[in-house]
Amino acid sequence: MAGKKLVAYINAENESKWNVSRLAEKYSHEGADRLFLYNYAKDSATKESFLALAKKIIHHLDIPVVLGLYVERFDDIKHALYTGAIRVVVKETIMDNEAAIKQATDRFGSDKVFVEVDSAGAFENVNTMEHLKELGIYGILLKHVVLSDRLYENIKKAEMTIMVRDSLVRNDLYDLMVIDGVLGVVTNHFENKVMMQTKYALKEKGIDIETYDSLLDFSDFKLNEDGLIPVIAQDYKTGEVLMLAYMNEEAYNQTIRTGRVTYWSRSRQELWCKGDTSGHYQFLKSLTIDCDNDTLLAKVHQVGAACHTGNRSCFFTTIMHREYNDSNPFKVFDNVYQTIMDRKEHPKAGSYTNYLFDKGLDKILKKCGEEATEIVIAAKNPNSEELKYEISDFMYHMMVLMAECGLDWDDIVKELANRR
Repeated sequence: MAGKKLVAYINAENESKWNVSRLAEKYSHEGADRLFLYNYAKDSATKESFLALAKKIIHHLDIPVVLGLYVERFDDIKHALYTGAIRVVVKETIMDNEAAIKQATDRFGSDKVFVEVDSAGAFENVNTMEHLKELGIYGILLKHVVLSDRLYENIKKAEMTIMVRDSLVRNDLYDLMVIDGVLGVVTNHFENKVMMQTKYALKEKGIDIETYDSLLDFSDFKLNEDGLIPVIAQDYKTGEVLMLAYMNEEAYNQTIRTGRVTYWSRSRQELWCKGDTSGHYQFLKSLTIDCDNDTLLAKVHQVGAACHTGNRSCFFTTIMHREYNDSNPFKVFDNVYQTIMDRKEHPKAGSYTNYLFDKGLDKILKKCGEEATEIVIAAKNPNSEELKYEISDFMYHMMVLMAECGLDWDDIVKELANRR
């Protein structure tokens, strides 16, 4: 992701978990390039609870997440990164264990730690900045910024990656973004605003920032007699077909500009941003056109139901069905895993899965080891049918292990995707 970054921040201190999760998802779908989530509480229980919440949030988001927390020991940074966060922010005013920070930057790389610094405090001190570099600190999260020639000079002297944290009450977003040496702005200003529109405004002023950009003009599309193009909406993760509607040029341009899918209502003869009435917004992930340039496929994150009847998809009435093999591999894995999780949450008498959960981790690990050995033995025999059964047995026990340890298929798929 090239260019300047517009990052949303959430202060998780004294905030409900529900609201933190809600805001995080909103920012993820509405155009934030990254999320900065922080809680600098020093007590271990609060820190542990914060990291558990962060792990759940990161699991469901499509954007990178940075965590801010109090670092008392090396393990604090390690556990923060193990949530899936791309890096950690520590406060310069409460850096009580610099050795732990140096250990972490040596272990995980110099790009993993930022320091939050007051622009009128430590940032003014050249020696302090040099010391931070010696600790392996990658960048500065600069707060309490007052625009001045002195600030610009200090940013240039720092020779570090600089992000500005600002609520945008006194400073203008463009004035911060345009500063040489500033990678981006971290703000909570867009809690109740459409972020993508602001990003387009910045781009029109010459700021290099990521937006939705169409590779085709609307004039390149083949339209029907009413000047409209049909759009099929599809869930971007599951592939489920949700609905079909139409766009005119204005609806298309608004979709691109806001990231919220907007249609043209043929019955009402007006623009229709899906979700403005129901709250069931469709957040755009990608747009594809067919070979004849006369139909669009919009892959979206659907909030709630796509259909006005309350059904997830408009295509819920079967008018013909013939038996066929629809065993999508990932769906099969996920269905088996969900069944295992259902046994874990709602035990059934006589269930082998519940027997494994009752016996605990050591028993599950023992079974995984036994089944892995059975795979090796079966692979040495010429009959592939036996190997198929042994691999299936192993994968079932592996999913029980995943459930026991708090992992699911999304965790595994994301990790594999990161290795490509």
